[in-house]
Amino acid sequence: MRTIYLDNAAATPIGPKVKKEMIRAMNIYGNPSSYNDAGREAAKELSGARTKVARFLGAHTEEVVFTGSGSEANSMAIAGLTSVVSKNKKEIITTPIEHHSVLEPIRYLNSEEFKIIFAKVDRYGFVDTNDLAFKINSKTLLVSVMYANNEIGTIEPINKIGKTIESFKKMGRGFPLFHVDACQAVGCLNMNVNSLGADLVTFNGSKIGGPRGIGVLYVKNGTELAPFVLGGGQERGLRAGTENLPAILGLAKAIEVIDKKESARLTKLRDYFIDKIKGTNKDIKLNGPEGKDRLPNNINISILGLDSENLLLELDKHGIHAGSGSACTSRAVEPSHVLKAIGTDRKYLSGALRFSMGKETTKRDLDYVLKVLPKMIFDLKKRYGK
Repeated sequence: MRTIYLDNAAATPIGPKVKKEMIRAMNIYGNPSSYNDAGREAAKELSGARTKVARFLGAHTEEVVFTGSGSEANSMAIAGLTSVVSKNKKEIITTPIEHHSVLEPIRYLNSEEFKIIFAKVDRYGFVDTNDLAFKINSKTLLVSVMYANNEIGTIEPINKIGKTIESFKKMGRGFPLFHVDACQAVGCLNMNVNSLGADLVTFNGSKIGGPRGIGVLYVKNGTELAPFVLGGGQERGLRAGTENLPAILGLAKAIEVIDKKESARLTKLRDYFIDKIKGTNKDIKLNGPEGKDRLPNNINISILGLDSENLLLELDKHGIHAGSGSACTSRAVEPSHVLKAIGTDRKYLSGALRFSMGKETTKRDLDYVLKVLPKMIFDLKKRYGK
């Protein structure tokens, strides 16, 4: 049975050049903090990788902090900032469709006397920039908006939001600060932090053919954060612990081998699939926008009368590995908070499927899915009587 992997938004296969670089790094056994030749060799490699990441972001090397994941980077940005800023800044603005690694730290802060304010989003997941601007005031410490949604692929108007926040900074003595979760954007969208207008940007390696367990937090010079892990001076004193050199070098190599033509190829495949799937079954609904404002590799649909869990298990039987986009536990697939927030009809909430493509995805793969899916839906509805 053929295997088709369509869950690249969750994790991508590690590319061959990245694997080779990581194997090389495993033989660099010195500690970058050690005062000996082995340590100096490791420190040189670490510095080189940091420079590559900084150039990719249009940043200074000292603005790049390596973390253990994108989720850790998000927590570090949010919790670290709120630990050092004066008490009169007690409001955080975000959206209801952020990743849980942003929403959960913010919800925790809500119990610590911070006021959390949600900007409106429309039925396609776009942030209402006028509403966001209206909600910024002298008490606003942070605005956190994701670059592109991990579930429905909506690309947010980050540049416009950044300019709006910049105008408030001029009046508010440098506040609010702007945090962008860019984990889904890397590899297909502009990541230059200067054009984004962001003070804090997070991303990870596992979405771009790099290793798991490595993330990046960009911290604009002048932005003060409290240490997130104590016990050493690594990573600007923010994250103690010997740096994971194989993962860091693997991430740098993954960035280095990004193919800028890949987005155009995936966009064609995405639009082909969406166009075809619309005509196969009247009970299939597309979630999120169409066209240029959607991530090139993202297809998210809901199927009336079925559950994501059953759909995913049945797809596995046909060798198709997809996702729901929403939170998964060991027992079940939870209804999507994103689909709820954009006002999706309740009857479409439970049957969400996310097909996220990658470098290995071909038109032949999608044709196979298009052949299997309609029959599978018919059989499942017959089986469960919905």
